[in-house]
Amino acid sequence: MEKTNNGNISLKTDNSAVDALFSVGAHFGFVKSRRHPSTKPFIFGVKNKIEIFDLEKTSVSLNEALKFVEELGTRNAKILFISGKNEAKSAITLVAESINMPYVAGRFIGGTLTNFPEIRKRVEKLETLVSQKEKGELGKYTKKERLLIDRDIDKLREFFFGLSVMKNLPSALFVIDSKKESIAVKEAQKMGIPVVGLCGTDNNLNEIEFPIPGNDASRTSIEFFLQKIAESYKAGQLKKPATTI
Repeated sequence: MEKTNNGNISLKTDNSAVDALFSVGAHFGFVKSRRHPSTKPFIFGVKNKIEIFDLEKTSVSLNEALKFVEELGTRNAKILFISGKNEAKSAITLVAESINMPYVAGRFIGGTLTNFPEIRKRVEKLETLVSQKEKGELGKYTKKERLLIDRDIDKLREFFFGLSVMKNLPSALFVIDSKKESIAVKEAQKMGIPVVGLCGTDNNLNEIEFPIPGNDASRTSIEFFLQKIAESYKAGQLKKPATTI
């Protein structure tokens, strides 16, 4: 990426890491009026009224985050993946499940971290009801009662299914759009849990430990960053004998 003599932005690159980021549209931010002051050092310029991230700086931030994630992988530490964005729900589910990590692909329930014992009870209730249904143990109930139980299962599954592998508080969070996931970020801060996040130009990068300035609104960009996180975690797992945390 470079600026031409007339001040326009040329999106040419000669760095493989930057090229990869550019190819998935990671450079796109939002209009200047949405910019959070903390993202200013990471903005290269403006093209068609949209602010453009400096992908060389994004690459540096990404590498710092990946090193942290790789270290977590060496000890099988749990990372809670969170995003309520429609563009991210399917990808975050697939990636989290591929490395056996907990996730919230939808609305983050307040208290998930700060009141974890209560949340864990709801997860266990879901597991119990599903087990009873699969074993045919709900036959003793009336048709109406079974209907109510099925509705209960559906509701619990919607909010808590992704948390079933999280037996204790996670060692870290990965969020897409820290502004949208502000409740989760604040709970993590309160509990002393570090946060890695893909952050658009409207995010406060100072709120999280490992911000990755980049396009957090595009499905292609989101999938790219999620895959990088998963790859680094797996690389960490291969480095040392795994001990579950």
